[in-house]
Amino acid sequence: MGRALKPVLSEFSEVITAGRKDCDINFDLTDTVDKMSIPADVDTIIHTAAHFGGKSVSDMLDAELVNVVGTLNLCQVAKEATVKHFILISSMSACVKEDSAYYGIYAISKRHSEEVAKFYCSTHSLSLTVLRPSQIYGNDERFNLHQPFIYSMIDKAQKGEDITIYGSHDALRNYIHIDDLTAIISNVVRKKLEGVYSCTHTENVTYSQIAEAAFHAFNTKGSVHFLKDKPAIPDNIFEKDDSLYEKIGFYPQVSIEEGMQRIAHYRKSSL
Repeated sequence: MGRALKPVLSEFSEVITAGRKDCDINFDLTDTVDKMSIPADVDTIIHTAAHFGGKSVSDMLDAELVNVVGTLNLCQVAKEATVKHFILISSMSACVKEDSAYYGIYAISKRHSEEVAKFYCSTHSLSLTVLRPSQIYGNDERFNLHQPFIYSMIDKAQKGEDITIYGSHDALRNYIHIDDLTAIISNVVRKKLEGVYSCTHTENVTYSQIAEAAFHAFNTKGSVHFLKDKPAIPDNIFEKDDSLYEKIGFYPQVSIEEGMQRIAHYRKSSL
């Protein structure tokens, strides 16, 4: 996300990147606060880093360390550097309930990260924005890491191969294109908007809709099949909330059809 965000923000501000590799500043959220520093005169910090956890105890500890302790440390560093605005990129996963199939350490730690950020910023007079994107996708393969199923469908559509979906239920999803997300964050920075906001696409889509959009984008003739003897895939959608878009005057522009077209164009131009 940081790499996609930098050129958008650079249109109106100086952008300094911080991270463990390929950044302007070497910065590790797992360090202690005394080892962390940022340049003077930074107006806004946009915290995009996250650990996606896992099922092992080690993975759970790492998720809490990066997502929660790292966020708290970064808030302290921001306050000490007299940063005016802290933007935490969280996730709609922070809202899932314990009975959800998608409840796990990632969801738990993202919720914890929001809580510590809100507590710290409210008690230290630091302006805070929490943005909760839904599932993020984009043109290149970097997004495959956290959205493997949608990209496996795209790969099959590109080859004209049939796409199979487990169960008889056509599961609903909410995907937001990275170009929309960076535009939204840019508007939040410009308007200095504070608060906690959902950041989802205005329309949910089914897996079969995604598959058909991918076939159309690549102009191939594969089909979608449901393996009804397999366990059904549950929905993963969220309550509609457009309050963020109303305040910034911008709504997501990239439909799933347009998103598939962009991926197809990118892949063809990369050959």
